[in-house]
Amino acid sequence: MSTSLESPPRESLRLRWIGLRNRVLASPKFQHWAAAFPLTRPVARARARRVFDLVAGFAYAQVLAACVEAGLLDLLAEGPCDTIAAAHRAGLGLPATERLLRAAASLGLAESIPGGRWALGTEGAALQCNAGALAMIRHHALLYADLADPLALLRADRQTPTALSDFWTYARASATGGVPPGRQDDREEANKPAATAYSALMAASQAMVSEQLVDAYRFSRHKAVLDVGGGTGAFIRAVGTAAPALRLGLFDLPDVVAGAENTLARDALIGPRLTLHKGSFLHDPLPQGHDLITLVRILHDHDDEPALRLLRGVRAALPPGGTLLIGEPMAGAPGGAAMGDAYFGLYLWAMGSGRPRRPAELGAMLRSAGFRSWKELPTNLPLVCGAIVARV
Repeated sequence: MSTSLESPPRESLRLRWIGLRNRVLASPKFQHWAAAFPLTRPVARARARRVFDLVAGFAYAQVLAACVEAGLLDLLAEGPCDTIAAAHRAGLGLPATERLLRAAASLGLAESIPGGRWALGTEGAALQCNAGALAMIRHHALLYADLADPLALLRADRQTPTALSDFWTYARASATGGVPPGRQDDREEANKPAATAYSALMAASQAMVSEQLVDAYRFSRHKAVLDVGGGTGAFIRAVGTAAPALRLGLFDLPDVVAGAENTLARDALIGPRLTLHKGSFLHDPLPQGHDLITLVRILHDHDDEPALRLLRGVRAALPPGGTLLIGEPMAGAPGGAAMGDAYFGLYLWAMGSGRPRRPAELGAMLRSAGFRSWKELPTNLPLVCGAIVARV
Protein backbone atom coordinates (compact mmCIF):
# COMPACT_ATOMS: atom_id res chain seq x y z
CA MET A 1 0.00 0.00 0.00
CA SER A 2 1.08 3.56 -0.60
CA THR A 3 2.31 5.40 2.49
CA SER A 4 -0.08 8.23 1.56
CA LEU A 5 -2.88 6.08 3.01
CA GLU A 6 -1.15 5.68 6.37
CA SER A 7 -2.05 7.76 9.43
CA PRO A 8 0.66 10.24 10.58
CA PRO A 9 1.60 8.20 13.70
CA ARG A 10 2.02 5.03 11.67
CA GLU A 11 4.04 6.86 9.03
CA SER A 12 6.22 8.37 11.74
CA LEU A 13 6.88 4.95 13.24
CA ARG A 14 7.80 3.57 9.84
CA LEU A 15 10.22 6.41 9.15
CA ARG A 16 11.84 5.95 12.55
CA TRP A 17 12.21 2.23 11.87
CA ILE A 18 13.80 2.87 8.46
CA GLY A 19 16.23 5.33 9.98
CA LEU A 20 17.23 2.92 12.76
CA ARG A 21 17.55 0.00 10.35
CA ASN A 22 19.79 1.93 7.97
CA ARG A 23 22.03 3.26 10.75
CA VAL A 24 22.57 -0.27 12.00
CA LEU A 25 23.21 -1.78 8.56
CA ALA A 26 25.61 1.04 7.65
CA SER A 27 27.70 0.47 10.77
CA PRO A 28 31.07 -1.25 10.02
CA LYS A 29 31.05 -2.55 13.61
CA PHE A 30 27.66 -4.21 13.14
CA GLN A 31 28.68 -5.65 9.76
CA HIS A 32 31.81 -7.17 11.29
CA TRP A 33 29.84 -8.63 14.18
CA ALA A 34 27.07 -10.03 11.93
CA ALA A 35 29.62 -11.72 9.65
CA ALA A 36 31.37 -13.35 12.62
CA PHE A 37 28.37 -14.43 14.71
CA PRO A 38 27.25 -17.95 13.69
CA LEU A 39 23.50 -17.23 13.75
CA THR A 40 23.71 -14.07 11.64
CA ARG A 41 26.59 -15.16 9.39
CA PRO A 42 24.35 -16.76 6.68
CA VAL A 43 22.23 -13.60 6.48
CA ALA A 44 25.32 -11.38 6.33
CA ARG A 45 26.84 -13.49 3.56
CA ALA A 46 23.60 -13.49 1.55
CA ARG A 47 23.27 -9.70 1.91
CA ALA A 48 26.91 -9.19 0.90
CA ARG A 49 26.33 -11.41 -2.14
CA ARG A 50 23.29 -9.37 -3.19
CA VAL A 51 25.22 -6.13 -2.83
CA PHE A 52 28.09 -7.48 -4.91
CA ASP A 53 25.64 -8.70 -7.54
CA LEU A 54 24.51 -5.07 -7.86
CA VAL A 55 28.12 -4.00 -8.31
CA ALA A 56 29.02 -6.71 -10.80
CA GLY A 57 25.71 -7.05 -12.65
CA PHE A 58 26.92 -5.45 -15.87
CA ALA A 59 29.89 -7.85 -16.06
CA TYR A 60 27.52 -10.80 -15.55
CA ALA A 61 25.32 -9.58 -18.39
CA GLN A 62 28.34 -9.20 -20.67
CA VAL A 63 29.48 -12.75 -19.92
CA LEU A 64 26.01 -13.90 -20.97
CA ALA A 65 26.14 -11.76 -24.12
CA ALA A 66 29.58 -13.15 -25.03
CA CYS A 67 28.41 -16.76 -24.62
CA VAL A 68 25.35 -16.15 -26.80
CA GLU A 69 27.22 -14.22 -29.51
CA ALA A 70 30.08 -16.75 -29.59
CA GLY A 71 27.64 -19.65 -29.99
CA LEU A 72 28.89 -21.37 -26.84
CA LEU A 73 25.40 -22.13 -25.51
CA ASP A 74 24.51 -23.69 -28.87
CA LEU A 75 27.69 -25.76 -28.79
CA LEU A 76 27.17 -26.98 -25.23
CA ALA A 77 23.53 -27.80 -25.99
CA GLU A 78 24.82 -30.34 -28.52
CA GLY A 79 26.71 -32.16 -25.74
CA PRO A 80 29.83 -31.87 -23.59
CA CYS A 81 32.97 -30.55 -25.26
CA ASP A 82 36.53 -29.60 -24.35
CA THR A 83 38.06 -26.13 -24.28
CA ILE A 84 39.67 -26.60 -27.70
CA ALA A 85 36.29 -27.21 -29.37
CA ALA A 86 34.81 -24.23 -27.51
CA ALA A 87 37.71 -22.02 -28.61
CA HIS A 88 37.20 -23.08 -32.22
CA ARG A 89 33.48 -22.23 -32.07
CA ALA A 90 34.04 -18.89 -30.32
CA GLY A 91 36.98 -17.79 -32.43
CA LEU A 92 39.05 -17.15 -29.31
CA GLY A 93 42.39 -18.31 -28.01
CA LEU A 94 42.54 -21.06 -25.40
CA PRO A 95 43.27 -18.78 -22.40
CA ALA A 96 40.43 -16.41 -23.33
CA THR A 97 38.02 -19.31 -23.88
CA GLU A 98 38.99 -20.85 -20.54
CA ARG A 99 38.36 -17.51 -18.84
CA LEU A 100 34.96 -17.13 -20.50
CA LEU A 101 33.89 -20.70 -19.71
CA ARG A 102 34.85 -20.33 -16.05
CA ALA A 103 32.89 -17.08 -15.88
CA ALA A 104 29.93 -18.80 -17.53
CA ALA A 105 30.13 -21.70 -15.07
CA SER A 106 30.08 -19.29 -12.12
CA LEU A 107 26.74 -17.96 -13.43
CA GLY A 108 25.23 -21.39 -14.09
CA LEU A 109 25.44 -20.97 -17.87
CA ALA A 110 28.04 -23.74 -18.21
CA GLU A 111 29.28 -26.52 -15.96
CA SER A 112 32.72 -28.08 -15.57
CA ILE A 113 32.68 -31.87 -15.77
CA PRO A 114 35.42 -34.51 -15.34
CA GLY A 115 37.98 -34.90 -18.07
CA GLY A 116 38.51 -31.16 -18.58
CA ARG A 117 35.24 -30.84 -20.46
CA TRP A 118 32.28 -28.51 -20.25
CA ALA A 119 28.53 -29.06 -20.30
CA LEU A 120 25.51 -26.77 -20.42
CA GLY A 121 24.61 -25.43 -16.96
CA THR A 122 21.14 -25.15 -15.46
CA GLU A 123 20.69 -21.47 -16.35
CA GLY A 124 22.15 -22.07 -19.79
CA ALA A 125 19.69 -24.90 -20.41
CA ALA A 126 16.75 -22.70 -19.38
CA LEU A 127 17.92 -19.93 -21.69
CA GLN A 128 18.67 -22.18 -24.62
CA CYS A 129 15.01 -23.02 -25.19
CA ASN A 130 13.88 -19.39 -24.81
CA ALA A 131 14.12 -17.77 -28.23
CA GLY A 132 12.69 -14.51 -26.93
CA ALA A 133 15.29 -14.13 -24.19
CA LEU A 134 18.10 -14.94 -26.64
CA ALA A 135 16.79 -12.31 -29.07
CA MET A 136 16.73 -9.71 -26.30
CA ILE A 137 20.27 -10.62 -25.20
CA ARG A 138 21.55 -9.98 -28.74
CA HIS A 139 19.56 -6.75 -28.80
CA HIS A 140 20.94 -5.51 -25.47
CA ALA A 141 24.08 -4.01 -27.00
CA LEU A 142 21.91 -1.01 -27.92
CA LEU A 143 20.61 -0.63 -24.36
CA TYR A 144 24.07 -0.95 -22.86
CA ALA A 145 25.37 1.73 -25.22
CA ASP A 146 22.70 4.11 -23.94
CA LEU A 147 23.37 3.16 -20.31
CA ALA A 148 27.12 3.80 -20.57
CA ASP A 149 26.37 7.19 -18.98
CA PRO A 150 23.04 6.69 -17.19
CA LEU A 151 22.86 10.18 -15.71
CA ALA A 152 23.40 11.76 -19.12
CA LEU A 153 20.58 9.58 -20.45
CA LEU A 154 18.23 10.65 -17.65
CA ARG A 155 19.16 14.33 -17.94
CA ALA A 156 18.55 14.44 -21.68
CA ASP A 157 15.19 15.30 -23.18
CA ARG A 158 13.28 12.12 -24.01
CA GLN A 159 13.18 13.12 -27.67
CA THR A 160 17.00 13.14 -27.81
CA PRO A 161 18.08 10.35 -30.18
CA THR A 162 19.56 7.23 -28.54
CA ALA A 163 20.74 3.89 -29.85
CA LEU A 164 17.46 2.32 -28.77
CA SER A 165 15.24 5.08 -30.12
CA ASP A 166 17.01 4.88 -33.47
CA PHE A 167 16.33 1.14 -33.56
CA TRP A 168 12.74 1.59 -32.41
CA THR A 169 11.95 4.28 -34.94
CA TYR A 170 8.75 2.36 -35.58
CA ALA A 171 7.62 2.50 -31.96
CA ARG A 172 8.66 6.12 -31.57
CA ALA A 173 6.89 7.21 -34.74
CA SER A 174 3.81 5.33 -33.56
CA ALA A 175 3.92 7.16 -30.25
CA THR A 176 4.50 10.63 -31.68
CA GLY A 177 2.52 10.33 -34.89
CA GLY A 178 5.65 10.42 -37.09
CA VAL A 179 5.25 12.96 -39.83
CA PRO A 180 2.24 15.27 -39.75
CA PRO A 181 -1.24 13.86 -40.48
CA GLY A 182 -2.04 13.84 -44.16
CA ARG A 183 1.33 12.32 -45.01
CA GLN A 184 0.46 8.77 -44.01
CA ASP A 185 2.23 7.30 -47.02
CA ASP A 186 5.45 9.11 -46.07
CA ARG A 187 5.19 7.90 -42.48
CA GLU A 188 4.66 4.32 -43.56
CA GLU A 189 7.59 4.49 -45.99
CA ALA A 190 9.88 5.83 -43.28
CA ASN A 191 8.77 3.09 -40.91
CA LYS A 192 9.37 0.11 -43.23
CA PRO A 193 12.90 -0.95 -42.13
CA ALA A 194 12.16 -0.31 -38.46
CA ALA A 195 8.82 -2.09 -38.64
CA THR A 196 10.56 -5.17 -40.04
CA ALA A 197 13.14 -5.17 -37.23
CA TYR A 198 10.44 -4.50 -34.64
CA SER A 199 8.27 -7.36 -35.87
CA ALA A 200 11.15 -9.84 -35.93
CA LEU A 201 12.19 -9.08 -32.35
CA MET A 202 8.63 -9.01 -31.06
CA ALA A 203 7.76 -12.31 -32.74
CA ALA A 204 10.85 -13.98 -31.27
CA SER A 205 9.99 -12.86 -27.75
CA GLN A 206 6.21 -13.29 -27.95
CA ALA A 207 5.98 -17.03 -27.32
CA MET A 208 6.54 -16.87 -23.56
CA VAL A 209 4.05 -13.99 -23.21
CA SER A 210 1.45 -15.81 -25.33
CA GLU A 211 1.85 -18.91 -23.20
CA GLN A 212 1.14 -16.96 -20.01
CA LEU A 213 -2.03 -15.36 -21.39
CA VAL A 214 -3.40 -18.50 -23.05
CA ASP A 215 -2.97 -20.38 -19.76
CA ALA A 216 -4.57 -17.59 -17.72
CA TYR A 217 -7.61 -16.66 -19.83
CA ARG A 218 -10.38 -18.74 -21.45
CA PHE A 219 -10.57 -17.27 -24.95
CA SER A 220 -13.19 -19.77 -26.07
CA ARG A 221 -15.87 -17.84 -24.14
CA HIS A 222 -15.75 -15.18 -26.89
CA LYS A 223 -16.98 -15.12 -30.48
CA ALA A 224 -14.44 -12.78 -32.08
CA VAL A 225 -11.10 -11.34 -30.94
CA LEU A 226 -9.12 -8.41 -32.36
CA ASP A 227 -5.42 -8.23 -31.45
CA VAL A 228 -4.41 -4.57 -31.71
CA GLY A 229 -0.76 -4.00 -32.53
CA GLY A 230 -0.50 -7.71 -33.21
CA GLY A 231 2.67 -7.63 -35.32
CA THR A 232 3.18 -10.64 -37.52
CA GLY A 233 0.61 -12.65 -35.57
CA ALA A 234 2.49 -14.74 -33.01
CA PHE A 235 -0.12 -14.04 -30.31
CA ILE A 236 -3.19 -14.37 -32.51
CA ARG A 237 -1.86 -17.72 -33.75
CA ALA A 238 -1.53 -18.94 -30.15
CA VAL A 239 -5.06 -17.77 -29.34
CA GLY A 240 -6.48 -19.30 -32.51
CA THR A 241 -4.85 -22.62 -31.70
CA ALA A 242 -6.25 -22.59 -28.16
CA ALA A 243 -9.77 -21.58 -29.30
CA PRO A 244 -10.43 -23.24 -32.69
CA ALA A 245 -13.96 -21.76 -33.06
CA LEU A 246 -12.95 -18.15 -32.41
CA ARG A 247 -13.04 -15.58 -35.23
CA LEU A 248 -9.69 -13.80 -35.39
CA GLY A 249 -8.70 -10.25 -36.27
CA LEU A 250 -5.34 -8.48 -36.30
CA PHE A 251 -4.78 -4.71 -36.53
CA ASP A 252 -1.41 -3.06 -37.17
CA LEU A 253 0.51 -0.79 -39.52
CA PRO A 254 0.34 -1.80 -43.20
CA ASP A 255 3.91 -3.04 -43.49
CA VAL A 256 3.57 -5.07 -40.30
CA VAL A 257 0.30 -6.62 -41.48
CA ALA A 258 2.05 -7.59 -44.71
CA GLY A 259 4.28 -9.84 -42.61
CA ALA A 260 1.23 -11.38 -40.98
CA GLU A 261 -0.25 -12.08 -44.40
CA ASN A 262 2.85 -14.05 -45.31
CA THR A 263 2.90 -16.08 -42.09
CA LEU A 264 -0.77 -16.58 -41.23
CA ALA A 265 -2.96 -16.34 -44.33
CA ARG A 266 -1.80 -19.72 -45.62
CA ASP A 267 -2.15 -21.44 -42.23
CA ALA A 268 -4.93 -24.01 -42.57
CA LEU A 269 -6.08 -23.62 -38.96
CA ILE A 270 -5.75 -19.81 -38.66
CA GLY A 271 -6.10 -18.40 -42.17
CA PRO A 272 -9.80 -19.14 -42.85
CA ARG A 273 -10.83 -17.44 -39.58
CA LEU A 274 -8.48 -14.45 -39.81
CA THR A 275 -9.22 -10.90 -40.96
CA LEU A 276 -6.34 -8.45 -41.25
CA HIS A 277 -6.87 -4.73 -40.68
CA LYS A 278 -4.35 -2.05 -41.67
CA GLY A 279 -3.97 1.25 -39.87
CA SER A 280 -2.45 3.15 -36.94
CA PHE A 281 -4.10 2.40 -33.63
CA LEU A 282 -3.32 5.94 -32.45
CA HIS A 283 -4.69 7.73 -35.51
CA ASP A 284 -7.38 5.49 -37.03
CA PRO A 285 -10.62 4.09 -35.55
CA LEU A 286 -10.41 0.43 -34.63
CA PRO A 287 -12.67 -2.02 -36.49
CA GLN A 288 -15.82 -3.09 -34.67
CA GLY A 289 -17.55 -6.46 -34.45
CA HIS A 290 -15.32 -8.09 -31.82
CA ASP A 291 -16.42 -8.90 -28.29
CA LEU A 292 -12.77 -9.19 -27.16
CA ILE A 293 -9.86 -6.85 -27.92
CA THR A 294 -6.32 -7.63 -26.79
CA LEU A 295 -3.38 -5.30 -26.15
CA VAL A 296 -0.28 -7.42 -25.68
CA ARG A 297 2.91 -5.51 -24.79
CA ILE A 298 1.47 -2.31 -26.26
CA LEU A 299 0.57 0.13 -23.47
CA HIS A 300 3.95 0.10 -21.72
CA ASP A 301 5.58 1.25 -24.98
CA HIS A 302 3.58 4.49 -24.88
CA ASP A 303 3.44 7.53 -22.66
CA ASP A 304 0.24 8.29 -20.75
CA GLU A 305 -1.47 10.54 -23.30
CA PRO A 306 -1.21 8.18 -26.31
CA ALA A 307 -1.89 5.15 -24.08
CA LEU A 308 -5.11 6.75 -22.81
CA ARG A 309 -6.05 7.71 -26.36
CA LEU A 310 -5.63 4.08 -27.41
CA LEU A 311 -7.74 2.85 -24.50
CA ARG A 312 -10.52 5.25 -25.49
CA GLY A 313 -10.30 3.93 -29.05
CA VAL A 314 -10.63 0.37 -27.76
CA ARG A 315 -13.61 1.38 -25.62
CA ALA A 316 -15.30 2.92 -28.67
CA ALA A 317 -14.77 -0.24 -30.73
CA LEU A 318 -16.15 -2.68 -28.16
CA PRO A 319 -19.87 -3.51 -27.92
CA PRO A 320 -21.78 -3.26 -24.62
CA GLY A 321 -20.45 -6.02 -22.38
CA GLY A 322 -17.26 -6.29 -24.45
CA THR A 323 -13.91 -7.20 -22.93
CA LEU A 324 -10.38 -5.83 -23.13
CA LEU A 325 -7.46 -8.08 -22.17
CA ILE A 326 -4.15 -6.33 -21.42
CA GLY A 327 -1.00 -8.43 -21.20
CA GLU A 328 2.46 -7.02 -20.50
CA PRO A 329 5.20 -6.93 -17.85
CA MET A 330 3.98 -4.67 -15.05
CA ALA A 331 5.76 -2.71 -12.35
CA GLY A 332 5.52 -4.17 -8.87
CA ALA A 333 4.96 -7.74 -10.10
CA PRO A 334 5.53 -10.36 -7.37
CA GLY A 335 9.16 -11.40 -7.57
CA GLY A 336 9.78 -9.03 -10.47
CA ALA A 337 10.04 -5.55 -8.97
CA ALA A 338 13.54 -5.03 -10.37
CA MET A 339 12.47 -6.24 -13.81
CA GLY A 340 9.61 -3.76 -13.90
CA ASP A 341 11.10 -0.59 -12.47
CA ALA A 342 14.85 -1.05 -13.03
CA TYR A 343 15.01 -2.93 -16.34
CA PHE A 344 11.88 -1.78 -18.17
CA GLY A 345 11.98 1.61 -16.48
CA LEU A 346 15.35 2.48 -17.98
CA TYR A 347 14.80 0.54 -21.21
CA LEU A 348 11.66 2.51 -22.04
CA TRP A 349 13.31 5.76 -20.99
CA ALA A 350 16.14 5.08 -23.44
CA MET A 351 13.61 4.12 -26.11
CA GLY A 352 12.04 7.55 -25.69
CA SER A 353 8.49 6.34 -25.14
CA GLY A 354 6.48 4.53 -22.52
CA ARG A 355 6.87 3.46 -18.91
CA PRO A 356 6.15 0.38 -16.77
CA ARG A 357 2.87 0.77 -14.87
CA ARG A 358 1.42 -0.89 -11.83
CA PRO A 359 -1.99 -2.56 -12.19
CA ALA A 360 -3.65 0.20 -10.17
CA GLU A 361 -2.26 2.82 -12.58
CA LEU A 362 -3.66 0.91 -15.54
CA GLY A 363 -6.95 0.55 -13.70
CA ALA A 364 -7.19 4.31 -13.24
CA MET A 365 -6.54 4.82 -16.95
CA LEU A 366 -9.20 2.26 -17.81
CA ARG A 367 -11.75 4.07 -15.65
CA SER A 368 -10.81 7.36 -17.31
CA ALA A 369 -11.24 5.75 -20.74
CA GLY A 370 -14.81 4.73 -19.86
CA PHE A 371 -14.50 1.08 -18.88
CA ARG A 372 -17.06 -0.11 -16.34
CA SER A 373 -14.78 -2.44 -14.37
CA TRP A 374 -11.35 -4.05 -14.34
CA LYS A 375 -9.47 -6.72 -12.41
CA GLU A 376 -6.06 -8.35 -12.35
CA LEU A 377 -5.80 -11.83 -13.82
CA PRO A 378 -3.24 -14.14 -12.18
CA THR A 379 -0.53 -15.53 -14.48
CA ASN A 380 1.92 -18.32 -13.80
CA LEU A 381 4.96 -16.07 -14.28
CA PRO A 382 4.02 -12.45 -13.51
CA LEU A 383 7.65 -11.45 -14.06
CA VAL A 384 7.18 -12.37 -17.73
CA CYS A 385 3.65 -11.05 -18.15
CA GLY A 386 0.89 -9.65 -15.99
CA ALA A 387 -2.74 -9.47 -17.14
CA ILE A 388 -5.73 -7.21 -16.65
CA VAL A 389 -9.30 -7.83 -17.80
CA ALA A 390 -11.56 -4.77 -18.31
CA ARG A 391 -15.19 -4.70 -19.32
CA VAL A 392 -17.38 -2.11 -21.00
